[in-house]
Amino acid sequence: MIVGVDIGTSVTKAQLISHDGRTTPAHEARSTVYTLPGHRVEQDLDDVVGTVETVVRAALADAAQLGDERVEALALTGQGDGLWLRDATGDSVGRALSWMDGRAADRLDRWTADGTLRALHRRTGVGLFPGSAAPLLAHLAEHEPERLAAAETAGYCVDAVVQRLTGAVTVDVSDASQPFLDVATRTYDETALELCGLSAHRRLLPDPAPPGTLHPLLPDAARRLGLPAGLPVSAGPFDIPACAFGSGVAEPGEGNLIIGTTLAAQVLDTEPRPALAEDPAGMVLATPYEGRFLRVMPAMIGTAGLDWLLKLLDVKIEALDALLVQSPPGAAGVTALPFLSTSGERAPFVDPRARGRFDGLSPLAGRADLVRALCEAVAYSARHCMETLGVTRTVTACGGGARSGEWARIFAGVLGGDLEVCDDAVGIRGAAHVAWRSLGTPVDPGAWRARLRTVTAERGLIDHYAEGYAAYRQTLDTAREGWSTR
Repeated sequence: MIVGVDIGTSVTKAQLISHDGRTTPAHEARSTVYTLPGHRVEQDLDDVVGTVETVVRAALADAAQLGDERVEALALTGQGDGLWLRDATGDSVGRALSWMDGRAADRLDRWTADGTLRALHRRTGVGLFPGSAAPLLAHLAEHEPERLAAAETAGYCVDAVVQRLTGAVTVDVSDASQPFLDVATRTYDETALELCGLSAHRRLLPDPAPPGTLHPLLPDAARRLGLPAGLPVSAGPFDIPACAFGSGVAEPGEGNLIIGTTLAAQVLDTEPRPALAEDPAGMVLATPYEGRFLRVMPAMIGTAGLDWLLKLLDVKIEALDALLVQSPPGAAGVTALPFLSTSGERAPFVDPRARGRFDGLSPLAGRADLVRALCEAVAYSARHCMETLGVTRTVTACGGGARSGEWARIFAGVLGGDLEVCDDAVGIRGAAHVAWRSLGTPVDPGAWRARLRTVTAERGLIDHYAEGYAAYRQTLDTAREGWSTR
Protein backbone atom coordinates (compact mmCIF):
# COMPACT_ATOMS: atom_id res chain seq x y z
CA MET A 1 0.00 0.00 0.00
CA ILE A 2 0.94 3.65 -0.44
CA VAL A 3 0.51 6.60 1.91
CA GLY A 4 -1.03 9.31 -0.26
CA VAL A 5 -0.95 12.97 0.75
CA ASP A 6 -2.71 15.91 -0.91
CA ILE A 7 -1.39 19.26 0.33
CA GLY A 8 -4.22 21.63 -0.44
CA THR A 9 -4.25 25.37 0.07
CA SER A 10 -5.98 25.27 3.43
CA VAL A 11 -6.40 21.53 4.11
CA THR A 12 -3.90 18.68 3.91
CA LYS A 13 -5.35 15.18 3.48
CA ALA A 14 -3.83 11.72 3.76
CA GLN A 15 -5.06 8.17 3.39
CA LEU A 16 -3.75 4.72 2.61
CA ILE A 17 -4.46 3.16 -0.76
CA SER A 18 -3.88 -0.39 -1.92
CA HIS A 19 -2.78 -1.51 -5.36
CA ASP A 20 -6.31 -2.72 -6.13
CA GLY A 21 -7.78 0.70 -5.31
CA ARG A 22 -9.11 0.09 -1.79
CA THR A 23 -8.65 3.03 0.55
CA THR A 24 -8.84 3.87 4.22
CA PRO A 25 -10.67 6.99 5.46
CA ALA A 26 -9.04 10.33 4.66
CA HIS A 27 -7.59 12.34 7.54
CA GLU A 28 -7.38 16.12 7.41
CA ALA A 29 -5.40 18.91 9.05
CA ARG A 30 -5.89 22.61 8.38
CA SER A 31 -3.02 24.94 7.55
CA THR A 32 -3.10 28.71 7.92
CA VAL A 33 -3.66 30.98 4.94
CA TYR A 34 -2.66 34.57 5.66
CA THR A 35 -4.79 37.12 3.77
CA LEU A 36 -3.08 40.50 4.04
CA PRO A 37 -3.49 44.05 2.70
CA GLY A 38 -2.40 44.65 -0.87
CA HIS A 39 -4.06 41.44 -2.14
CA ARG A 40 -1.27 39.40 -0.54
CA VAL A 41 -1.97 35.76 0.33
CA GLU A 42 0.79 33.78 2.06
CA GLN A 43 1.50 30.49 3.80
CA ASP A 44 4.10 29.27 6.27
CA LEU A 45 6.17 26.28 5.12
CA ASP A 46 6.76 25.00 8.67
CA ASP A 47 3.02 25.02 9.27
CA VAL A 48 2.34 23.12 6.05
CA VAL A 49 5.00 20.49 6.80
CA GLY A 50 3.43 20.09 10.24
CA THR A 51 0.07 19.27 8.67
CA VAL A 52 1.73 16.58 6.54
CA GLU A 53 3.24 14.97 9.62
CA THR A 54 -0.12 15.06 11.42
CA VAL A 55 -2.18 13.45 8.66
CA VAL A 56 0.40 10.80 7.75
CA ARG A 57 0.57 9.57 11.35
CA ALA A 58 -3.24 9.51 11.50
CA ALA A 59 -3.48 7.57 8.24
CA LEU A 60 -0.93 4.99 9.35
CA ALA A 61 -3.11 4.16 12.34
CA ASP A 62 -5.61 2.70 9.84
CA ALA A 63 -3.12 0.29 8.24
CA ALA A 64 -4.84 -2.83 9.64
CA GLN A 65 -7.91 -2.05 7.50
CA LEU A 66 -5.92 -3.07 4.40
CA GLY A 67 -4.68 -6.33 5.89
CA ASP A 68 -1.01 -7.15 6.17
CA GLU A 69 0.18 -5.01 3.23
CA ARG A 70 3.41 -3.13 3.81
CA VAL A 71 3.91 0.56 3.04
CA GLU A 72 5.74 0.79 -0.29
CA ALA A 73 6.02 4.56 -0.73
CA LEU A 74 4.88 8.01 0.30
CA ALA A 75 3.14 9.74 -2.64
CA LEU A 76 2.67 13.51 -2.55
CA THR A 77 0.52 15.88 -4.56
CA GLY A 78 -0.77 19.34 -3.73
CA GLN A 79 -1.43 22.89 -4.79
CA GLY A 80 0.43 24.32 -7.76
CA ASP A 81 1.52 27.82 -8.84
CA GLY A 82 2.57 30.46 -6.30
CA LEU A 83 6.18 30.91 -5.23
CA TRP A 84 7.90 28.97 -2.45
CA LEU A 85 11.41 30.42 -1.94
CA ARG A 86 13.92 28.37 0.07
CA ASP A 87 17.52 28.69 1.14
CA ALA A 88 20.18 25.99 0.84
CA THR A 89 18.88 24.14 3.91
CA GLY A 90 15.28 24.11 2.69
CA ASP A 91 14.12 26.82 5.09
CA SER A 92 11.62 29.29 3.68
CA VAL A 93 12.92 32.72 2.66
CA GLY A 94 9.93 34.62 3.99
CA ARG A 95 6.46 33.21 3.82
CA ALA A 96 5.46 31.39 0.64
CA LEU A 97 3.42 33.41 -1.83
CA SER A 98 0.16 31.58 -2.55
CA TRP A 99 -1.29 30.99 -6.00
CA MET A 100 -4.15 33.21 -4.73
CA ASP A 101 -1.77 36.15 -4.20
CA GLY A 102 -2.64 39.26 -6.21
CA ARG A 103 0.29 41.59 -5.52
CA ALA A 104 1.70 41.14 -9.03
CA ALA A 105 -1.46 42.22 -10.87
CA ASP A 106 0.20 45.42 -12.04
CA ARG A 107 3.06 43.40 -13.54
CA LEU A 108 0.50 41.35 -15.43
CA ASP A 109 -1.09 44.56 -16.73
CA ARG A 110 2.27 45.67 -18.11
CA TRP A 111 2.94 42.31 -19.73
CA THR A 112 -0.52 42.35 -21.28
CA ALA A 113 -0.02 45.83 -22.70
CA ASP A 114 3.45 45.18 -24.14
CA GLY A 115 2.60 41.78 -25.64
CA THR A 116 4.70 39.67 -23.26
CA LEU A 117 1.77 37.45 -22.31
CA ARG A 118 0.93 36.54 -25.88
CA ALA A 119 4.57 35.98 -26.79
CA LEU A 120 5.04 33.68 -23.78
CA HIS A 121 1.83 31.79 -24.55
CA ARG A 122 3.03 31.15 -28.10
CA ARG A 123 6.26 29.64 -26.77
CA THR A 124 5.11 27.59 -23.78
CA GLY A 125 1.30 27.40 -24.01
CA VAL A 126 0.97 28.96 -20.56
CA GLY A 127 -1.37 31.80 -19.69
CA LEU A 128 -0.21 33.76 -16.67
CA PHE A 129 -2.25 35.20 -13.82
CA PRO A 130 -1.14 37.23 -10.76
CA GLY A 131 -0.44 34.11 -8.67
CA SER A 132 1.85 32.51 -11.27
CA ALA A 133 5.53 32.13 -10.47
CA ALA A 134 6.69 34.46 -13.27
CA PRO A 135 4.87 37.66 -12.23
CA LEU A 136 5.59 36.92 -8.55
CA LEU A 137 9.31 36.52 -9.29
CA ALA A 138 9.28 39.72 -11.31
CA HIS A 139 7.46 41.55 -8.51
CA LEU A 140 10.03 40.47 -5.93
CA ALA A 141 12.91 41.33 -8.25
CA GLU A 142 11.53 44.85 -8.44
CA HIS A 143 10.35 45.38 -4.86
CA GLU A 144 12.20 42.85 -2.65
CA PRO A 145 15.41 41.86 -4.47
CA GLU A 146 17.03 40.90 -1.18
CA ARG A 147 14.65 37.94 -0.89
CA LEU A 148 15.72 36.55 -4.24
CA ALA A 149 19.37 37.13 -3.34
CA ALA A 150 18.93 35.10 -0.16
CA ALA A 151 17.16 32.23 -1.94
CA GLU A 152 18.71 29.13 -3.48
CA THR A 153 15.49 27.67 -4.90
CA ALA A 154 12.27 29.11 -6.31
CA GLY A 155 9.75 26.31 -6.41
CA TYR A 156 6.29 25.19 -5.46
CA CYS A 157 4.47 23.68 -2.51
CA VAL A 158 5.08 19.98 -3.17
CA ASP A 159 8.80 20.29 -3.90
CA ALA A 160 9.24 22.54 -0.85
CA VAL A 161 7.80 19.77 1.35
CA VAL A 162 9.85 17.14 -0.49
CA GLN A 163 13.06 19.04 0.26
CA ARG A 164 12.18 19.01 3.96
CA LEU A 165 11.44 15.28 3.92
CA THR A 166 14.21 14.02 1.65
CA GLY A 167 16.75 16.80 1.21
CA ALA A 168 16.23 16.67 -2.57
CA VAL A 169 16.16 19.95 -4.47
CA THR A 170 13.79 18.97 -7.23
CA VAL A 171 10.57 19.87 -9.02
CA ASP A 172 7.96 17.75 -10.77
CA VAL A 173 7.66 18.36 -14.49
CA SER A 174 4.00 19.37 -14.10
CA ASP A 175 4.89 22.23 -11.74
CA ALA A 176 7.90 23.20 -13.85
CA SER A 177 5.61 23.46 -16.88
CA GLN A 178 4.45 26.79 -15.46
CA PRO A 179 5.62 29.00 -16.97
CA PHE A 180 9.17 28.58 -18.36
CA LEU A 181 9.28 24.98 -19.60
CA ASP A 182 9.40 23.64 -23.12
CA VAL A 183 7.12 20.72 -22.28
CA ALA A 184 8.13 18.73 -25.36
CA THR A 185 11.81 18.60 -24.34
CA ARG A 186 11.21 18.99 -20.56
CA THR A 187 13.88 21.71 -20.42
CA TYR A 188 13.59 25.38 -19.57
CA ASP A 189 13.01 27.76 -22.45
CA GLU A 190 15.64 30.49 -22.07
CA THR A 191 13.66 32.81 -24.36
CA ALA A 192 10.64 32.49 -22.05
CA LEU A 193 12.83 33.65 -19.16
CA GLU A 194 14.11 36.54 -21.26
CA LEU A 195 10.58 37.61 -22.18
CA CYS A 196 9.78 37.95 -18.47
CA GLY A 197 13.07 39.71 -17.70
CA LEU A 198 14.07 36.88 -15.39
CA SER A 199 17.15 35.37 -17.04
CA ALA A 200 19.30 36.54 -14.12
CA HIS A 201 17.26 34.31 -11.80
CA ARG A 202 17.54 31.09 -13.82
CA ARG A 203 19.79 29.76 -11.03
CA LEU A 204 16.75 29.50 -8.75
CA LEU A 205 14.93 26.99 -10.94
CA PRO A 206 15.74 23.31 -10.29
CA ASP A 207 15.72 21.04 -13.31
CA PRO A 208 12.63 18.80 -13.48
CA ALA A 209 13.03 15.31 -12.10
CA PRO A 210 13.07 12.58 -14.79
CA PRO A 211 9.97 10.33 -14.94
CA GLY A 212 10.09 7.58 -12.35
CA THR A 213 12.26 9.50 -9.87
CA LEU A 214 11.87 8.51 -6.22
CA HIS A 215 13.56 10.19 -3.25
CA PRO A 216 14.57 8.34 -0.03
CA LEU A 217 13.01 9.61 3.19
CA LEU A 218 15.51 11.15 5.63
CA PRO A 219 15.81 9.51 9.07
CA ASP A 220 14.64 12.53 11.06
CA ALA A 221 11.67 13.12 8.77
CA ALA A 222 10.85 9.40 8.90
CA ARG A 223 10.74 9.56 12.69
CA ARG A 224 8.32 12.50 12.64
CA LEU A 225 6.08 10.80 10.11
CA GLY A 226 6.17 7.35 11.69
CA LEU A 227 7.62 5.77 8.53
CA PRO A 228 10.84 3.82 7.90
CA ALA A 229 13.92 5.80 6.88
CA GLY A 230 14.77 5.43 3.22
CA LEU A 231 11.13 4.85 2.18
CA PRO A 232 10.66 5.99 -1.45
CA VAL A 233 8.94 9.37 -1.79
CA SER A 234 7.15 10.29 -5.02
CA ALA A 235 6.90 14.05 -5.62
CA GLY A 236 3.94 14.94 -7.79
CA PRO A 237 2.30 15.62 -10.14
CA PHE A 238 0.55 18.60 -8.60
CA ASP A 239 -3.14 18.40 -7.80
CA ILE A 240 -4.76 19.22 -11.16
CA PRO A 241 -2.99 16.55 -13.26
CA ALA A 242 -3.10 14.17 -10.30
CA CYS A 243 -6.91 14.42 -10.35
CA ALA A 244 -7.00 13.63 -14.07
CA PHE A 245 -5.03 10.40 -13.66
CA GLY A 246 -6.75 9.53 -10.40
CA SER A 247 -10.11 9.78 -12.18
CA GLY A 248 -8.96 7.26 -14.77
CA VAL A 249 -8.22 9.63 -17.66
CA ALA A 250 -6.00 7.61 -19.98
CA GLU A 251 -6.97 8.21 -23.62
CA PRO A 252 -6.45 11.35 -25.74
CA GLY A 253 -9.61 13.47 -25.91
CA GLU A 254 -10.86 12.42 -22.48
CA GLY A 255 -11.63 15.30 -20.16
CA ASN A 256 -11.71 15.90 -16.44
CA LEU A 257 -13.53 18.57 -14.46
CA ILE A 258 -12.44 19.42 -10.92
CA ILE A 259 -15.22 21.19 -9.03
CA GLY A 260 -13.17 22.19 -6.02
CA THR A 261 -12.11 25.43 -4.37
CA THR A 262 -11.30 26.40 -7.92
CA LEU A 263 -12.74 24.99 -11.13
CA ALA A 264 -10.27 23.21 -13.41
CA ALA A 265 -11.07 21.70 -16.79
CA GLN A 266 -8.51 19.56 -18.60
CA VAL A 267 -8.11 17.24 -21.59
CA LEU A 268 -5.45 14.65 -22.41
CA ASP A 269 -3.55 15.08 -25.68
CA THR A 270 -0.69 13.50 -27.60
CA GLU A 271 0.72 16.88 -28.65
CA PRO A 272 1.95 19.77 -26.49
CA ARG A 273 -0.36 22.29 -28.12
CA PRO A 274 -2.16 25.10 -26.31
CA ALA A 275 -5.92 25.49 -26.29
CA LEU A 276 -7.41 27.48 -29.14
CA ALA A 277 -8.30 30.47 -26.98
CA GLU A 278 -8.69 34.11 -27.96
CA ASP A 279 -6.82 35.02 -24.78
CA PRO A 280 -3.37 33.76 -23.73
CA ALA A 281 -5.01 31.58 -21.07
CA GLY A 282 -4.66 28.09 -19.69
CA MET A 283 -1.61 25.86 -19.56
CA VAL A 284 0.00 22.89 -21.24
CA LEU A 285 1.48 20.40 -18.77
CA ALA A 286 4.06 17.70 -19.27
CA THR A 287 3.02 14.50 -17.50
CA PRO A 288 4.82 11.42 -16.13
CA TYR A 289 3.77 9.52 -19.25
CA GLU A 290 5.67 9.60 -22.51
CA GLY A 291 3.78 11.29 -25.35
CA ARG A 292 0.95 12.48 -23.08
CA PHE A 293 0.23 16.10 -22.26
CA LEU A 294 -2.61 17.87 -20.46
CA ARG A 295 -4.23 21.03 -21.74
CA VAL A 296 -5.77 22.78 -18.75
CA MET A 297 -8.08 25.70 -18.07
CA PRO A 298 -7.76 26.36 -14.31
CA ALA A 299 -10.42 28.94 -13.46
CA MET A 300 -10.26 30.92 -10.22
CA ILE A 301 -13.93 30.26 -9.46
CA GLY A 302 -15.47 27.17 -7.88
CA THR A 303 -16.74 26.14 -4.48
CA ALA A 304 -14.89 29.05 -2.85
CA GLY A 305 -17.41 31.46 -4.35
CA LEU A 306 -20.29 29.26 -3.26
CA ASP A 307 -18.84 29.10 0.26
CA TRP A 308 -18.78 32.92 0.33
CA LEU A 309 -22.42 33.15 -0.74
CA LEU A 310 -23.62 30.49 1.69
CA LYS A 311 -21.81 32.25 4.55
CA LEU A 312 -23.35 35.56 3.50
CA LEU A 313 -26.80 33.95 3.52
CA ASP A 314 -26.10 32.08 6.79
CA VAL A 315 -26.71 28.70 5.11
CA LYS A 316 -24.78 25.51 5.82
CA ILE A 317 -23.23 23.59 2.92
CA GLU A 318 -25.29 20.56 3.93
CA ALA A 319 -28.39 22.45 2.78
CA LEU A 320 -27.10 22.97 -0.78
CA ASP A 321 -29.07 20.23 -2.51
CA ALA A 322 -32.29 21.22 -0.73
CA LEU A 323 -31.83 24.84 -1.80
CA LEU A 324 -31.14 23.92 -5.42
CA VAL A 325 -34.36 21.88 -5.56
CA GLN A 326 -36.34 24.88 -4.28
CA SER A 327 -35.36 27.02 -7.27
CA PRO A 328 -36.24 26.02 -10.87
CA PRO A 329 -33.73 25.77 -13.73
CA GLY A 330 -32.91 29.36 -14.61
CA ALA A 331 -33.23 30.40 -10.95
CA ALA A 332 -36.52 32.25 -11.52
CA GLY A 333 -34.77 34.81 -13.73
CA VAL A 334 -31.78 35.46 -11.46
CA THR A 335 -28.42 35.15 -13.24
CA ALA A 336 -24.86 35.56 -12.08
CA LEU A 337 -21.28 36.05 -13.12
CA PRO A 338 -19.23 33.85 -10.77
CA PHE A 339 -15.90 35.71 -10.66
CA LEU A 340 -15.47 36.05 -6.91
CA SER A 341 -11.68 35.90 -6.55
CA THR A 342 -9.74 39.03 -5.59
CA SER A 343 -7.21 37.98 -8.24
CA GLY A 344 -9.82 38.12 -10.99
CA GLU A 345 -9.92 35.30 -13.52
CA ARG A 346 -7.29 33.23 -15.33
CA ALA A 347 -9.26 30.82 -17.55
CA PRO A 348 -10.58 30.66 -20.17
CA PHE A 349 -9.62 34.33 -20.21
CA VAL A 350 -7.20 36.34 -18.10
CA ASP A 351 -8.40 39.50 -16.37
CA PRO A 352 -7.32 40.48 -12.85
CA ARG A 353 -10.24 42.96 -12.80
CA ALA A 354 -12.92 40.31 -13.30
CA ARG A 355 -15.63 40.52 -10.65
CA GLY A 356 -18.86 38.71 -9.86
CA ARG A 357 -22.38 40.04 -9.96
CA PHE A 358 -26.07 39.06 -9.81
CA ASP A 359 -28.71 40.25 -12.26
CA GLY A 360 -32.48 39.87 -12.42
CA LEU A 361 -33.01 40.50 -8.71
CA SER A 362 -36.42 41.47 -7.38
CA PRO A 363 -38.23 41.25 -4.02
CA LEU A 364 -39.48 37.84 -5.21
CA ALA A 365 -35.97 36.38 -5.36
CA GLY A 366 -35.04 34.14 -2.45
CA ARG A 367 -31.89 32.56 -1.11
CA ALA A 368 -32.44 29.46 -3.22
CA ASP A 369 -32.54 31.54 -6.41
CA LEU A 370 -29.26 33.26 -5.58
CA VAL A 371 -27.56 29.96 -4.82
CA ARG A 372 -28.88 28.26 -7.95
CA ALA A 373 -27.92 31.24 -10.13
CA LEU A 374 -24.33 31.07 -8.88
CA CYS A 375 -24.16 27.28 -9.29
CA GLU A 376 -25.46 27.58 -12.86
CA ALA A 377 -22.92 30.34 -13.61
CA VAL A 378 -20.03 28.16 -12.42
CA ALA A 379 -21.31 25.38 -14.70
CA TYR A 380 -21.48 27.83 -17.62
CA SER A 381 -17.87 28.74 -16.97
CA ALA A 382 -17.00 25.04 -17.01
CA ARG A 383 -18.61 24.69 -20.45
CA HIS A 384 -16.72 27.76 -21.64
CA CYS A 385 -13.46 26.10 -20.53
CA MET A 386 -14.34 22.71 -22.01
CA GLU A 387 -15.28 24.20 -25.37
CA THR A 388 -12.02 26.13 -25.46
CA LEU A 389 -10.05 22.95 -24.72
CA GLY A 390 -11.85 20.84 -27.31
CA VAL A 391 -12.84 17.84 -25.18
CA THR A 392 -14.13 15.06 -27.48
CA ARG A 393 -14.63 12.01 -25.26
CA THR A 394 -15.86 11.04 -21.79
CA VAL A 395 -15.74 13.70 -19.08
CA THR A 396 -15.06 12.69 -15.49
CA ALA A 397 -15.80 15.00 -12.58
CA CYS A 398 -14.43 15.17 -9.06
CA GLY A 399 -14.11 17.55 -6.14
CA GLY A 400 -16.49 18.68 -3.43
CA GLY A 401 -18.96 20.26 -5.85
CA ALA A 402 -19.38 17.00 -7.77
CA ARG A 403 -20.61 15.29 -4.60
CA SER A 404 -23.75 17.45 -4.66
CA GLY A 405 -26.32 15.46 -6.59
CA GLU A 406 -28.27 18.53 -7.70
CA TRP A 407 -25.22 20.56 -8.70
CA ALA A 408 -23.85 17.58 -10.65
CA ARG A 409 -27.21 17.45 -12.52
CA ILE A 410 -26.74 21.11 -13.41
CA PHE A 411 -23.22 20.47 -14.71
CA ALA A 412 -24.38 17.51 -16.82
CA GLY A 413 -27.22 19.58 -18.28
CA VAL A 414 -24.99 22.56 -19.05
CA LEU A 415 -22.23 20.41 -20.57
CA GLY A 416 -24.81 18.47 -22.57
CA GLY A 417 -23.57 14.99 -21.70
CA ASP A 418 -23.32 12.43 -18.94
CA LEU A 419 -20.70 12.94 -16.23
CA GLU A 420 -18.67 10.13 -14.70
CA VAL A 421 -18.21 11.23 -11.08
CA CYS A 422 -15.56 10.02 -8.66
CA ASP A 423 -16.42 10.80 -5.05
CA ASP A 424 -13.19 9.97 -3.23
CA ALA A 425 -9.77 11.65 -3.06
CA VAL A 426 -8.81 11.39 -6.71
CA GLY A 427 -5.72 13.58 -6.27
CA ILE A 428 -4.30 11.02 -3.88
CA ARG A 429 -5.26 8.24 -6.30
CA GLY A 430 -3.39 10.05 -9.07
CA ALA A 431 -0.28 10.52 -6.94
CA ALA A 432 -0.37 6.83 -5.97
CA HIS A 433 -0.86 5.89 -9.64
CA VAL A 434 2.39 7.67 -10.52
CA ALA A 435 4.23 6.25 -7.51
CA TRP A 436 3.38 2.66 -8.41
CA ARG A 437 4.56 3.23 -11.96
CA SER A 438 7.85 4.55 -10.56
CA LEU A 439 8.11 1.44 -8.36
CA GLY A 440 7.71 -0.74 -11.45
CA THR A 441 4.26 -2.07 -10.56
CA PRO A 442 1.79 0.14 -12.51
CA VAL A 443 -1.93 -0.11 -11.84
CA ASP A 444 -4.70 -0.53 -14.40
CA PRO A 445 -6.55 2.82 -14.69
CA GLY A 446 -9.57 1.00 -16.09
CA ALA A 447 -10.02 -0.87 -12.83
CA TRP A 448 -10.20 2.41 -10.95
CA ARG A 449 -12.58 3.91 -13.52
CA ALA A 450 -15.14 1.27 -12.51
CA ARG A 451 -15.50 3.11 -9.20
CA LEU A 452 -17.13 6.08 -10.96
CA ARG A 453 -20.87 6.79 -10.88
CA THR A 454 -22.79 8.24 -13.81
CA VAL A 455 -24.81 11.48 -13.62
CA THR A 456 -27.16 11.47 -16.59
CA ALA A 457 -27.67 14.58 -18.68
CA GLU A 458 -31.43 15.20 -18.90
CA ARG A 459 -32.82 16.34 -22.25
CA GLY A 460 -34.97 19.08 -20.72
CA LEU A 461 -32.01 20.55 -18.86
CA ILE A 462 -29.75 20.31 -21.92
CA ASP A 463 -32.19 22.38 -24.01
CA HIS A 464 -32.83 24.91 -21.24
CA TYR A 465 -29.18 25.44 -20.42
CA ALA A 466 -28.16 25.81 -24.07
CA GLU A 467 -30.16 29.06 -24.09
CA GLY A 468 -28.85 30.03 -20.66
CA TYR A 469 -25.26 29.48 -21.77
CA ALA A 470 -25.69 31.72 -24.81
CA ALA A 471 -27.07 34.48 -22.57
CA TYR A 472 -24.20 33.96 -20.11
CA ARG A 473 -21.60 34.39 -22.85
CA GLN A 474 -23.25 37.58 -24.07
CA THR A 475 -23.39 39.00 -20.53
CA LEU A 476 -19.75 38.05 -19.99
CA ASP A 477 -18.64 39.79 -23.19
CA THR A 478 -20.40 42.99 -22.12
CA ALA A 479 -18.92 42.79 -18.62
CA ARG A 480 -15.40 42.35 -19.97
CA GLU A 481 -15.74 45.57 -21.94
CA GLY A 482 -16.60 47.35 -18.70
CA TRP A 483 -13.70 45.79 -16.78
CA SER A 484 -11.25 46.95 -19.45
CA THR A 485 -12.18 50.61 -18.87
CA ARG A 486 -11.39 50.59 -15.15
